[in-house]
Order: sequence, then structure tokens, then C-alpha cells
Amino acid sequence: MRLSWWKLTSIFLLVYAVVGGMFLPVPELPQLGETIRNLYYHVCMWFAMMILFTVSVIHSIKYLRKGDYTHDVKARSYAGVGTYMGILGYATGAIWASYTWADPNNPAYASFGSIMREPKLIGAAIALLIYGAYFILRSSINDMDQRARVSAVYNIFAYAMLFPTIWIIPRLLPSLHPGQEGNPALNFNDIDSRMRMVFYPAVIGWTLLGAWIATLKIRYTILLEKKWNNNEK
Repeated sequence: MRLSWWKLTSIFLLVYAVVGGMFLPVPELPQLGETIRNLYYHVCMWFAMMILFTVSVIHSIKYLRKGDYTHDVKARSYAGVGTYMGILGYATGAIWASYTWADPNNPAYASFGSIMREPKLIGAAIALLIYGAYFILRSSINDMDQRARVSAVYNIFAYAMLFPTIWIIPRLLPSLHPGQEGNPALNFNDIDSRMRMVFYPAVIGWTLLGAWIATLKIRYTILLEKKWNNNEK
């Protein structure tokens, strides 16, 4: 089986991100230390999640405009992989926070449970739960056309809710999470040029990996549909 150029690119970039993330120097920042290397996983996975969700909602809009069932399959697949990326990004971020946000002088942030009550973590959890409801909604509707239409409308709603839950409301509340005054990892005050040499390739690598998995899910779903239609005949 021959791999297309973008699939090979995803493999190369992820290998580069892993190796570079392990061995390339990072700034010596107090409290973060070597844990700053998690930036190549936590933040990059969230970037990939947003891109995959964007592709998903575009296909939902296309389905509502054209009624082509293939767009519904693509919207579901990209939303599914985006949700997986979001869960991985959430998990790596929560673990990272448990090591870097604990402050012996502030007992409120001394435990993992307290850290989980951070506004940005709560907003991220709400966003992921909203997308989780998208798949529950799909499974509750038997009619294929009705499921596709309702799911497309809900997918647009879920995508719109990403902005207040992740980007707006958490920034209005006090938080230990970096980026309160801007975009984490995009502000030149957050990371230096050495880290950007790994960060941007990692974002592209994780995104292409997600797209690769989504295309496999799309092909598998279409093959199942064809098999089911042939059996019906």
C-alpha cells in the first residue's frame, strides 16, 4: 500500500516533534522546568482538535445545502477524531497542571481535584461533553435522513459553543492557565524560537494524523453502507 505525500508528512513531522521535543533545548522557566515539553502534545492536540472540528462543521453545512449523505459521514468522522484529540489534550493538560500549578503557599491549588475546578478546564470539559452529546443524538435517531439533518444542525451549535466555553468565558475569570492576555503558544512572550521549531511542525503533524484517521473512518463507513445496501437488495 502506497502512502500519499501528506500521510508520509504526518509521520515525519510527528517523529520530528517527538525526537525534537525530547532533545532540543527549551527555556529554563521557573515552576515549568522540563514539563514545558508537554506543550508539543497538549497544546498541539488542541490545535488539531479545533481544525478537525472546523472541517466537520463545514461538511455539516455542505450537507444542509446539498443533501449529500457523504458529507454527513465526513462530518461525523472528523468530529469523532476531533473529540479524541480533545480528550487527549485535556488529559495531558490536566496532568501537566497537577505538576506545575500546585502551590504550597496556596492550598486551594494543592490537589488535583482543586485544579480540575479551574475555569479553563471546566470550559474545556463542557465543550467536550457537548460534542459527546452529538454522538448520543446520532445514535438515538433511526431514520438516516432525519439523523443526518438533525446532527448537522446540532454540529453547528456545538462548534459555535466552542468559542464561549474555551476562548471567551474562561478568559474573563481568574485562572492560572497561561494566555489570559492572549493566545497561549502564539504570543511571542509564551515560547521562544527554539520551541517554535518543534511546536508548529507538531501542530501540522497531529492535524494530519487526525485527518488520516478520519479518512480511514470515512472509507470504512462507506464500505459498510454499500455492504448493507447490497444485502438489502
